[in-house]
This record gives sequence, C-alpha cells and structure tokens, in this order.
Amino acid sequence: MTENTNKPDLNTISKYNEEQLYAYFISEVVSEGQIWILVDEYGSVMLNTEDEDCVPVWPSIEMAQTWATAEWDNCKAEAISLDKWHKRWTGGLEEDGFAVVICPLEDREGLVIYPEDLDKALQKRQRKLADK
Repeated sequence: MTENTNKPDLNTISKYNEEQLYAYFISEVVSEGQIWILVDEYGSVMLNTEDEDCVPVWPSIEMAQTWATAEWDNCKAEAISLDKWHKRWTGGLEEDGFAVVICPLEDREGLVIYPEDLDKALQKRQRKLADK
C-alpha cells in the first residue's frame, strides 16, 4: 500500500456525488490493490436495497470502519486483494445473485453496481495505469 497525504478526508468524501464517489473508489482500490469489506463471525456483511442483496465495499479501512457501528459494531474491516477480488469474488457474487454497494456512508446508501460491471471498471483502470 502507498500512503498519500493528499488524500481527501472522510468529511470531504462524504460530500461527493455518486459519480465522484465511484471514481474515487475505483482510483483508490486500483492504487492500493485492495477492496475493504466488513466481516463478522458468519462472513461478509450484507445489505438489502429495494431490489438487490448487496455486499458493501470501501476503498480504505477507515471508510469501512465508519460503517461498523450500531448493529454492525461487532464487525471488523477486512482487506481483499484486487487479484483475489478478480479471481474469486466477482464470479462468486454473480453466481449467488449479489450486487455490490460502493461506499455506503453514515448518511447515504451508496451506489449499487453489479460485480461484473465493477470488475470491468477496475480492470479498465488497471490497464490505463499500466499503459502510462
């Protein structure tokens, strides 16, 4: 992982619109090489939207931990390498019919996206960085 002191703080990030938040998520995940989830003794935390069962994901441990309150205060943040995400999580989530919710924050639900679409966006960003 790289440490960048120019990264926006959580207060700034919480003011991003969905498009900005998604772009930030993709950029950070590719830069850091990992996606953060919350887990408890049963596995990954799940959220339900009106239409989808989702796995919430964040680009940093700090953002994931902001969600670990109230009914999720027994959860801990866990990193998944981008390689493992590509190889196991995307297909597994697709097979199980789950979507992904990007960066749910205290006062907003986050952006719901299908795992395959997220994987394509991450791979596109990885290729773009590799070409530089």
